[in-house]
Amino acid sequence: MTTAGDIMHRGAQWIPAHETLDRAAQLMRELNVGALPISDENERLCGILTDRDIVVGCVAMGHDPARITAGEMAHGTPRWIDSGADVGDVLREMQGHQIRRLPVIENKRLVGMISEADLAQHLTEDQIADFAHSVYARKTTN
Repeated sequence: MTTAGDIMHRGAQWIPAHETLDRAAQLMRELNVGALPISDENERLCGILTDRDIVVGCVAMGHDPARITAGEMAHGTPRWIDSGADVGDVLREMQGHQIRRLPVIENKRLVGMISEADLAQHLTEDQIADFAHSVYARKTTN
């Protein structure tokens, strides 16, 4: 059985909810990623921040990314998967919620992220086609 832990990208990092969006953008550049999980003061997942969120939800709205926090951008219920979950569960979670990135949690701690690139490296062509159709066929949220 292939698990979430098998296909995830290790080394994912939180951005604390109190950090500003300009710091989040710097961290994204340093890590070469387009999304960061947002953590609360107890290092629990409270959202995901994407580069698009920063541009569209802050800069394009005329707001200063040095004054807006990651926590202010966290909306809705964050989705995640346990590292031991089967890859089928990963697909159902991502497809069911039309998300492109999924934090992987082990013992209540962030251990990795699964992105579309990770799926492309580990899934069959049919699985990838089903994923793309379900996520891109309708308006996406992340």
